[in-house]
Amino acid sequence: SPAGPFEPCPANPILTHRGTDHPVQNTGHADLVQGPDGSWWMVLLGVRPGGGTPGWHVLGRETFLAPVTWVDDWPVVGEVALDLPELPWPLSPGPVEERRDDFDLAELRPSWISLRDRPAELCTTQERPGWLTLRARGSSLDEPDVVFTGRRQQHLACRARTLVDPSEGRGGLAVRLDERHHYAIEVSGTEVRVIARVGSLRTVVAVRSVPAGPVILSVTITEPPSPYGPRTGPDVVSLGVERPDGARTELATLDGRYLSTEVAGGFTGRVIGMYAAEGTVRFDWFDYEPLDR
Repeated sequence: SPAGPFEPCPANPILTHRGTDHPVQNTGHADLVQGPDGSWWMVLLGVRPGGGTPGWHVLGRETFLAPVTWVDDWPVVGEVALDLPELPWPLSPGPVEERRDDFDLAELRPSWISLRDRPAELCTTQERPGWLTLRARGSSLDEPDVVFTGRRQQHLACRARTLVDPSEGRGGLAVRLDERHHYAIEVSGTEVRVIARVGSLRTVVAVRSVPAGPVILSVTITEPPSPYGPRTGPDVVSLGVERPDGARTELATLDGRYLSTEVAGGFTGRVIGMYAAEGTVRFDWFDYEPLDR
């Protein structure tokens, strides 16, 4: 408290949404901070479940900010809002991340993450200027050492696209939670296929022929068709190919609940990105676009 150290009492939580219909659940791991104007705030983690009962969350634990007032030297937490609350001091936001990456830099941007390691000989933007080159190590996304680089899904609805040249290998675009839970659209030669891995089950959902040469792969994540019901998942994941004129052919639409923390475990959420499963695969650009929901 302002008068002394704050000693939380585990038997008396000061903030809980359990048993409510509040869109933010599993609140916890909070820190009390004081603003430059002397006001008090709580920075905390929470999740946003979607779909029917019991609800599924896919973005991992997100960070929220709530105002705090003091009553009898005890913190009283205000509304945990989905939008950033109005603050009594000016913000100093960081640079806005660009929607599209053309891989023109000598190094990948900090938003790109990989699994366990990222050796330069397997992942580089310098081998073919303006392209990301991935060299396979591991034959599929099921392998713990697969060459994969992606960015976190940050929005409940979004679209990701990439132009891939598979002339020297096999690889594609994936929505990944872990080795046992992912959806991918993969191209090799003149064949594109959608692969779904859920637990111990792995299946090829769809196959389609495409002309030889570079192809645009896309993943779109949107809310499920209405009406909602007790068995409705949090979202649907559509995987397809696009022509240069923008025409899109959808190959499969899959239930998003199987790529959620409630099914797979963990707490960090989904990652969308590119991988190589055989040979060398090159990517000219990657585009991530938030969608209204």
